[in-house]
Amino acid sequence: MSGKHFVIPAVALVLAAAACGTTHENSGQGTSTPAAACKGPGGKFTIGVSQANVDEPYRKQMDDDIAKAAKEFPEFTVNFADAQQDNAKQVADVENFLTRRIDLLIISPNEATPLTAVVKKAYDKGIPVLVLDRKVDGDAYTQWIGADNVDIGRQAGQYLAEKVLPQGGKIAEIRGLAGSTPAKERQDGFAKGIEGRGIDIVTTVDADWLREKGQQQADAIFKAHPDIQAVYAQNDPMAEGAYLAAKAAGLDRKIKFIGIDGLPIPSGGIKAVEAGRLAATFVYPTGGREAVASAKSILVDCAKPEKTQMLQTQLVTRANAAEVYTKANR
Repeated sequence: MSGKHFVIPAVALVLAAAACGTTHENSGQGTSTPAAACKGPGGKFTIGVSQANVDEPYRKQMDDDIAKAAKEFPEFTVNFADAQQDNAKQVADVENFLTRRIDLLIISPNEATPLTAVVKKAYDKGIPVLVLDRKVDGDAYTQWIGADNVDIGRQAGQYLAEKVLPQGGKIAEIRGLAGSTPAKERQDGFAKGIEGRGIDIVTTVDADWLREKGQQQADAIFKAHPDIQAVYAQNDPMAEGAYLAAKAAGLDRKIKFIGIDGLPIPSGGIKAVEAGRLAATFVYPTGGREAVASAKSILVDCAKPEKTQMLQTQLVTRANAAEVYTKANR
């Protein structure tokens, strides 16, 4: 998907041109000013989308959500780049966007620290930067859009402690990519959620957010710890991989699995919960639609966005999975 180019047709905007050039953004470390980037309703804009990878279904869905939302704005040309989970490639992707003189950058960083400098470089050049889901260090960006990963981890821990193992028990934790902010935040939140509940995390492993690695790691876990009662995976693909490993070992009826993401697609976590493979998941919105709305606000309306746009999450169990799925696809 790297390098995919969309020229997006759609509806016309009716906005007051007089609003352009009146709002400045001085927060953060950089000098990015939405007013400087804004051309009003008569402008044409090129948006660069730098995605950490598209192997994760969540990230592919994020790109799809951005493309779909951008179809409403004929002013927008959207270019996508896939970093393939490579920090150096993602830095190069952003540098390439800067060379091509994009009007706005949307980025979901592979890892925080390696991407911080190039994000700041874009921001200091006066290019509005929208950071989705994963964060960078510092605050040299225009807006961060995502859900509260600490809270979603806490909710997962509470659900496991209260509904899955109310008497306590042994579990395994499968984390995402170690250098990404959601991995640490979801781990920290989960620890808070199970605190004092008699839950023993006998092992914690990394699987880089990928189903295949989740399956490989879980296979090793079950061989070393056959008495595991539950698995908390920081996303649904890793939880599904763990389920497959348990099924191969004849442990799928004994072990419960909890994930995060809850994508409303046939292969997503909501359907996995509905089918009984996962005990629960938590909807974590991609922020794609919201990013395009912010881009329109900055580039066309000349508005200053809030530094943080927090998205809402939702617990999905077998009791409400069908309803949540239907509602999300209306």
